[in-house]
Amino acid sequence: MLILRLLDQGVDVAIIFVIVISLSFAYHEFAHAIVADRLGDPTPRQHGRITLNPFPHLSLAGFVMLLLFGFGGAYTPVRPQLLRGDWRKSHALVAIAGPAANLIMAVMFAAIYRILQTDMVPLNTTTVFMTSFAQSGVFWNLFLMAFNLVPIPPLDGFSILQGVLPREISVQLDGLRQYGLLILVAALFLLPNVGFDLFGDFIFPSVQQLQSILLFGGGF
Repeated sequence: MLILRLLDQGVDVAIIFVIVISLSFAYHEFAHAIVADRLGDPTPRQHGRITLNPFPHLSLAGFVMLLLFGFGGAYTPVRPQLLRGDWRKSHALVAIAGPAANLIMAVMFAAIYRILQTDMVPLNTTTVFMTSFAQSGVFWNLFLMAFNLVPIPPLDGFSILQGVLPREISVQLDGLRQYGLLILVAALFLLPNVGFDLFGDFIFPSVQQLQSILLFGGGF
């Protein structure tokens, strides 16, 4: 179980993970909700999602699965056909808002980390905890951004892909959505057996490089 592995590393590590991942999921979903609302879909507002309160954005089942198995998530109720304009392009804007929110949060956590590393901040138990918290915030927000940009259903990247492709091709891809969970499971757990490791070869290297830039690269 993921939570037991985290607890083995220390209670503080588990606490940081739970707080960071909750905020990262919640405001990823809030970004989806607010963009969908601005584009004319009343569904997120009807479900109480136009709020900065993180709890309405979290899925209890998805969060428990994450803590137990390391695989879970949250969702925002959106009806793409109610979006203004070409709904596929509008849905792509809704989709990209989530990863964009995670990138913004990663930059904010990185700014906190850099401030804590300056000589103006005394080294004590609180600053050590906050430094770990900020590092975790950078990593997990970059991870959620990179993972969700993968262009396979049901991830945001697939909706973004459909929004930029010609309509004829995008329509043909619609049928893949009903197999989204199977495709995702295959990509994550079966393809590594044939030499295609989505996490090890693509996501983690990208996240680590971006994390290094944000924490130790050029100034803001």
